[in-house]
Amino acid sequence: MASVWVLLTLLPVAWTCSPQKADYVMVSCFPNAIIANVPECPYGWEIGQLSLGGVCYTGAASGGYFRFIIPDLTPKNHSYCGTTAEYLPGKDPKHIFYNSIVSNDTSLTVRNQPVNYTFSCSYRAAYLVNNAVFSQRVATVYVNNGSLGTFKSQLSMNVFTNSKFLYAKDAPYVIDTSEIGSEVFIGIEAKGLSNRFKVVIGNCWATPTPYSTDKKRWSLILNSCSSDNTVTIFENAKDSRSMFKFNSFRFQRFEKVSTVWLHCEITVCDGERLVCTPSPCSSRTLRSEAEPSGGVLSTEFQIRGTHTVSLERSITSSRRYQYECPLTLRSSPQPPGPPARPPQQRPPSVWCRWCWPVCSV
Repeated sequence: MASVWVLLTLLPVAWTCSPQKADYVMVSCFPNAIIANVPECPYGWEIGQLSLGGVCYTGAASGGYFRFIIPDLTPKNHSYCGTTAEYLPGKDPKHIFYNSIVSNDTSLTVRNQPVNYTFSCSYRAAYLVNNAVFSQRVATVYVNNGSLGTFKSQLSMNVFTNSKFLYAKDAPYVIDTSEIGSEVFIGIEAKGLSNRFKVVIGNCWATPTPYSTDKKRWSLILNSCSSDNTVTIFENAKDSRSMFKFNSFRFQRFEKVSTVWLHCEITVCDGERLVCTPSPCSSRTLRSEAEPSGGVLSTEFQIRGTHTVSLERSITSSRRYQYECPLTLRSSPQPPGPPARPPQQRPPSVWCRWCWPVCSV
């Protein structure tokens, strides 16, 4: 009788999650992170029994999936959680990163079929700049769907000419200072995936540097909702393309060349397993901080001009900003010719309500 009691204590009566046949993994190769998703409870394995590279038990349950993230592809961290890297030289050299999601049951008896989801991401070496940030506007999504084969998708973010989203502009994207405040049309599209997968924009923000983690930022989309009336979301999470527009702006003013980087956090959602459409924005409170859920695509806007932009022309947004900073007005050089009438007296400085806490003019 005692031996039967011991056996029962070693074999749990029921699973804490419903086992399912999960013969595929969805991998998103973003410019600065790799995200791997497997359906939750694959063959009965729980989240605490699956590890990244057999090293890190960092998985998290996320909308019907177990998600594992490699957040750092910099050279010093090629070995993040068992990640290995390979460099392939040649006419088109590449960096390839490898890892796997494996099961590990330390109990006396093993009840489930062992799993090993091996995946890799390949990046063109020509895109390696700064801290291993690869091609900013493009990500690759792989879906290994068991016996149905592997599907490869190119996930890209582009600037379009107008609201019809028919023609994409060539990079780099240049905005003249006379066009500050004009509408910018952004389309994010996944090509090569079946209709069951939807592109979901979670968050979009702008920074004055290429780094998406820069604390000097301005939010455009928060948790799939427009941050204010200068941003319009046309489509999101309906199919393989999501689209929105915003009014152009700049961080530093009165400069001949300025740069704004746009970053969007994107998720590829399986529409057959999940409800991909976000809840209506009117029915929920817009939070001041974004809830990260996907990988980040970025693109650069160059703002150029040959003459100073007037204060009235630059401030086109109806937003009210929380920070104020002194802004010195400067006058444009006078063209040759008869002397102009004396300029009107202007105050030496005004308060700019659109500046960031740290201002540079």
